[in-house]
Amino acid sequence: MRTTVRRHLGKVVAGTAIAVASTAVMVAITLPGTAGADDKTGGGTGQGTGQAAAAGDSGAVPPGVVQAAPDEGEKGKGSDPLTDDEMKRAEQVALSRQAFNAAQNVEGGRGPQRLGVELAEPDADELDDPDAPRRADVTFYDYKTDTVVTRTVNLDTGKVENTGTQRGVQPPLSADEQNEAARVLIADPLGAGLKADYKDATGKELTSPDQLELSSMIYHSVPGAQPAALDTCGEHRCVRLLPKVKNGPWIDARSLVIDLSAGKVTKLNG
Repeated sequence: MRTTVRRHLGKVVAGTAIAVASTAVMVAITLPGTAGADDKTGGGTGQGTGQAAAAGDSGAVPPGVVQAAPDEGEKGKGSDPLTDDEMKRAEQVALSRQAFNAAQNVEGGRGPQRLGVELAEPDADELDDPDAPRRADVTFYDYKTDTVVTRTVNLDTGKVENTGTQRGVQPPLSADEQNEAARVLIADPLGAGLKADYKDATGKELTSPDQLELSSMIYHSVPGAQPAALDTCGEHRCVRLLPKVKNGPWIDARSLVIDLSAGKVTKLNG
């Protein structure tokens, strides 16, 4: 039984170029062997991995705390990258108490999932103004409504100037989302091949995401071209993981799609 599972789900990949195909798009990638195993890999955000926290057995969500916006702290100038202080301040200004309480993160907890904070483009009439205000675009994903929310914060005034919402748009996953996807896969029966290959490569049991280095690809469905359970991918936040043993080989799990919105794993046809 294990041989069958591993043949279809958990094949260890070392030193070979692999064409990655979803039903909607074809993406070419190269999965190296153990070379570069110390490098951190991540999704489009370039973030590493860590163990994701699971919701408690009771299903209760602990109360959230929204802090007041911090002092301005260190500030950049013009088109300089955002400082750590600016990013922290922008995120806390963007996330009002009402918005925090109404949203849900990838683990099912209160508050939206943070995706990133970036320096916003200046307005057209401010391009040549050396004293133009610096702004930050703060992006969240609300798993309660499957909505991407972007708020533009004026770092000079400390106010939200614009809020944009989008559905059916799926930015690259954050590190926390990759970890949660791995946790869901490890706990699912369809993750048996991944765990078997990890044990073959290391001699140890795979029990948590922090034992892996993770990359990921957003999965968008084409209705009718894959199992019906994946027809909502694109509206739901779905991902294919590219797991790697730390200091070891990649493990091929491309045939599996994790629907983070539903907390389910599905095997692709073929």
